[in-house]
Amino acid sequence: MLPLFKSHYSVGKSILTLAAPDKAEKGAPASIFDIAEKNSLSEVILVEDSLVGFLESKKVADSLGIKLIFGLRLSMCDVMKKEEGKGSTACSHKIIIFAKDSLGCGLLNKIYSCAFSSGGGSIDSAHLKSLYDSRHLKIVIPFYDSFLFHNLFSYKEPCILDDSFFDPVYFVEDNDLPQDIPTTEAVKSYCGGSYPMESVKTIYYENREDFEAYQTYKCICGRGFSSKAKTLDMPNLDHCGSPEFCFESYLEHASS
Repeated sequence: MLPLFKSHYSVGKSILTLAAPDKAEKGAPASIFDIAEKNSLSEVILVEDSLVGFLESKKVADSLGIKLIFGLRLSMCDVMKKEEGKGSTACSHKIIIFAKDSLGCGLLNKIYSCAFSSGGGSIDSAHLKSLYDSRHLKIVIPFYDSFLFHNLFSYKEPCILDDSFFDPVYFVEDNDLPQDIPTTEAVKSYCGGSYPMESVKTIYYENREDFEAYQTYKCICGRGFSSKAKTLDMPNLDHCGSPEFCFESYLEHASS
């Protein structure tokens, strides 16, 4: 099982920071690299929704002698509508693009720029294909918010993934959510013997006791002028019904 960390630079998704262990503030949320150092991790897999924290994470990882594996979680849409400044919403699903090397990091930056300058945060297959190079990048299909997840739990138009120009790996998770079992079955059925699968654990906080702090953070980040006030009793947070997105849970699953 692989631990997939996400930091506070993916705003509203994680309370973990990228601070070096010797610079982590007392009482502040846990640092990913402090967790890595305490648990003797030789590598950190960081999956972010932007590239904002890439340089900071690379500097800290290098200073600690830890290998950084960086992935960008990005929306894929049917057609990018440049004139509207946003991508098509008919069918939008997530992919993760990992950089294999320094050239891959450069390509990742180009893909990110294309998506957020022309597609409102989304990219379509045509644009992605023009920038993708399998020698330097690797595309992975996340467990949650993938095209399979979308087709199972959305009443919108079904999504079809164009993987004609890449060989995807499919992530599988178990976080005690009701969606986990049917999604796992759908992934296994779709992959058959044609696509590899990898068991992973997405990590947004260190321990289960941090779940309330995580909910509070998401409530704050999700505030809106027109929406009903959110509380811990009624946080109105989709897919936030389990405290298992933590490193404590990862350790238990990895040792079982």
